[in-house]
Amino acid sequence: MSRLNPSHPSPTDPVVNQNLHGKYWHWWVSGLLLLATMINYMDRQTLSNLAPRVKASFGLTSEQYGEFASVFGLSFAIGSLFFGIIADRVAVRVLYPCVLVAWSTVGIATGLSTGYRSMLICRGLLGFFEAGHWPCALIVTQAVMTRGNRVMGNSILQSGASLGAILTPIIILFMIGNEVAGSQDQSQWRWPFIIIGAVGLLWALLWVISIRPGDLAKPDLTTVENGSPQVFWLFVFLRDRRFWALAAMVFAINTSWQLIREWLPMFLQEGRGYSEKFALYFNSLYYFATDVGCILAGMATLWLVKRGMSIHGGRVAVYAACAMLAALTTVASFLPQGWRLECVLLLVAAGTLGVFPCYYSFTQELSATNLGKLTGVLSFLGWMSSPIHKYFGRLIDQTKSFDFGIALVGWAPLVGLLVFLLLWPKSAAFSESSQDSEV
Repeated sequence: MSRLNPSHPSPTDPVVNQNLHGKYWHWWVSGLLLLATMINYMDRQTLSNLAPRVKASFGLTSEQYGEFASVFGLSFAIGSLFFGIIADRVAVRVLYPCVLVAWSTVGIATGLSTGYRSMLICRGLLGFFEAGHWPCALIVTQAVMTRGNRVMGNSILQSGASLGAILTPIIILFMIGNEVAGSQDQSQWRWPFIIIGAVGLLWALLWVISIRPGDLAKPDLTTVENGSPQVFWLFVFLRDRRFWALAAMVFAINTSWQLIREWLPMFLQEGRGYSEKFALYFNSLYYFATDVGCILAGMATLWLVKRGMSIHGGRVAVYAACAMLAALTTVASFLPQGWRLECVLLLVAAGTLGVFPCYYSFTQELSATNLGKLTGVLSFLGWMSSPIHKYFGRLIDQTKSFDFGIALVGWAPLVGLLVFLLLWPKSAAFSESSQDSEV
């Protein structure tokens, strides 16, 4: 048997009415998902880019700042469960824009915070509503992409995180000017929250115009999946070794990605002595590198499959390569300010985001009718690493250094891969590989 081109449909692929939408409609939808992810990360990243100013304005310690990240993450975990269940029962065409408008409104409210407590509440609400993005987006990707194209579709979806993170520091610099933190009007840091939050309202309008009723048809939830009634969906997941393999993987990759994302601007400014202006520009470049890594992960998987490797094998190989790049944080922890540190951090950037499209594609193999619930439960488990932020900040306060934490955090994706390989059944990998062959 010969290998199929990754775009060739398998028996489980969606059926898209090309007469209604045209040949490239699924890529247009991927573009909308990219924009949604971009807005998601712009709202999220605004605080980390303004962290020194917000700390100075409210008189916060690093541990208190870490509590913002912890509350955001725990709320994101709860929201993941909530929206994961809802997304399988409510039309995503309607749910998706509602969720995006909700988190955008909270982003605007963050700019009106009056102190530590109100900021903490806003971060909690932001995390809860932003969690709705991922189950909705993955259901859409599963609905419009063939199995072989899903890593590429997920790469486009995930690359929006990089695009948002690239644009956010530039927008902030444009709005607050180039003077050092603390030298300007204390209210000036508020405007980026308000302006960036308002962008999401425009996306909701574009989505409603672009997606028609019936475009994202869902499977009949009364059917039986894996031989079990749908009411027992959680039991079906819990008894599947692949679920636990993915739980370990998402906990690992989310830990490294979120810690670096949240603390990088302060690591550069307080840990290595870079100016705020340089740190913001580098932060933008860092996320450009994550975007490159994410897209290259999708392209590499397509290339490996075309060269004869199974889809499952290609995903594992690309994940492993990205995880090794992420582990270079250990090298970064020993380097002083300079071009060597900056180059290593850019390699870390490519690796820490490149693992995500592979993870999403593994997830999409487990369920056709309960993907929202599955995504929500796994996201909940992944975000349970959020309390680490508080202790990461406490470690910085105690040691007056970022180095020890930075050195360790990049190894998490490799640990996740090892657990994944131990738990993912070889029979499942073989079965998935057989779907790549013509019958």
